[in-house]
Amino acid sequence: MIYVNKRGWRADLSWVKKLGKIIRRQFKVEKDVSLALVSDKEIRSLNKVYRRHNKVTDVLSFAWQDKNFLGEVVICPTQAKRQAIQQQHSLSKELKILTIHGILHLLGFDHERNKAQFKKQSDWEAKILKLLN
Repeated sequence: MIYVNKRGWRADLSWVKKLGKIIRRQFKVEKDVSLALVSDKEIRSLNKVYRRHNKVTDVLSFAWQDKNFLGEVVICPTQAKRQAIQQQHSLSKELKILTIHGILHLLGFDHERNKAQFKKQSDWEAKILKLLN
């Protein structure tokens, strides 16, 4: 199950339950995920502390070593909106892409490791997005 903390943000996340089912089925994982929506200021602070990058980012993932909890995906909706405009698609689609991306990181995918991992993660992102739509 994916638990959502909108923290006052307005966003249609009606697709989250379906995404949780897809992740469980595709990866045979029964762990829960937390999804938090945060401001530019909050994600910048998290990015600075945990990645040493003093800038706003779109998504961060924090894995947990717990038998029932996979981790937390933190998304900045204002950054997602900027990216959606650049990519010429909806905010809803961008939020889906970022959530999938973050969950794949929690599952051990790392697109920054090498080209093969980048391709593997990108392929899974496309497959899951297609299943979700």
